[in-house]
Amino acid sequence: MELIGQGMEGAVYDLGDGRVRKDWFERRPDDVRLMQAFLDEIPELPFRTPRIREIGAADNGLAISIEDKLTGTPLPSAEVAESDALDAFVTVVEALSTTTAGPAGKGLFVLNEPFWLPGLSWGESFAALVRRRAEASYRHFERDVTNFAALLDSVTRRLASIELEKLSIVHGDVCPPNLLMDGARPAALLDWGFYSMAGDNTLDAALAAGFFDMYGPEARRLDTVLLKRFEALGHDRERMYLYRQAYAITSATIYDAEAGDGHYQWCVADLNRLPR
Repeated sequence: MELIGQGMEGAVYDLGDGRVRKDWFERRPDDVRLMQAFLDEIPELPFRTPRIREIGAADNGLAISIEDKLTGTPLPSAEVAESDALDAFVTVVEALSTTTAGPAGKGLFVLNEPFWLPGLSWGESFAALVRRRAEASYRHFERDVTNFAALLDSVTRRLASIELEKLSIVHGDVCPPNLLMDGARPAALLDWGFYSMAGDNTLDAALAAGFFDMYGPEARRLDTVLLKRFEALGHDRERMYLYRQAYAITSATIYDAEAGDGHYQWCVADLNRLPR
């Protein structure tokens, strides 16, 4: 087997017959069966999405899945113009806006925690996740984020007030490595599961704008360009800012509990600069 990629959820190997094997880092077979059901609920889109065909277990009990191989060139390696890359991000997010989430989307874990809680709305469930994750990082945020206590109160109150008319299928990690290209056209969207759920398509818009270029010298300019494009398509600017703040609070220390990595710094920068 040839290792062809590694994402947030696992390592992927080419089996050489149009299929790939994915060795999951933390999920067990029952978790992946729920992911299989979620992926099966995704309708046909202008680009391909994963389909899990078989599920087994490694000696350590973690899941192994066999999936269709999705072909294309990862966006960071694709020789496409900046304008085409931006168009591809918008195409992906807007295609996801046409979807309607099924029941499996409410059962997925987000950041290895249950997201949808019994009897709570989307916004209330999101606020609860923010509160739980804030506890894990509070000592860092209190030091590095201006008036964090007031910000946390504002974010959770505003989230809890959101009522959605429609639940879309949310990928939650639309970033260049997860987008395969066929020329200037999006060919496939990979690596579902890290922040995937039934929810608000505006969350994908907000995160995609920030993820297009997280650390480069043009990051702020490109973020602004995409936020403006998504706003022109009907996504509320204030809600996009709110979702970015919620994401930053929930994910800041997911890779390093001691807050010593670049992702934490990116999250803190958003929390300090975005309008409150």
